[in-house]
Amino acid sequence: MDYRVFFDKIIARIDKGEEICAQLKVICEREGIGLASVSAIGAVGAFTVGVFEPHTKQYKANTFEGDYEIVSLSGTVTELDGKFYSHLHMSAGDNDGKVFGGHLNSATVSATCEMVIEVIDGRVDRKFSDEIGLNLLEF
Repeated sequence: MDYRVFFDKIIARIDKGEEICAQLKVICEREGIGLASVSAIGAVGAFTVGVFEPHTKQYKANTFEGDYEIVSLSGTVTELDGKFYSHLHMSAGDNDGKVFGGHLNSATVSATCEMVIEVIDGRVDRKFSDEIGLNLLEF
């Protein structure tokens, strides 16, 4: 992984074999980022995405392996109890044009991933909601 900082934006290259969520965390912790918007494109060979089921308050995870292009990866970086917290969603397409996606748990790069992190001046925390079953934004 390598990246460059341009004022309030970071352009990152995540390399083959690296896990996207882990590398985002490395960048944000290294640069002291507590609030940001994230977007990316690229190619992955394995990824796990989930769908939150409100009635059970649990995620149903699906894992995919093969050749996939990231159609869309977007989300936020905030904090939970003062520590890094990311909330990302990703959609990826296969050779037949079928697209799969959801809440991103993990994704391993197969070729490259180009990420833009737009740093927002401020801090937003998260707090667990018993009613919803998720860590919601806390202002």
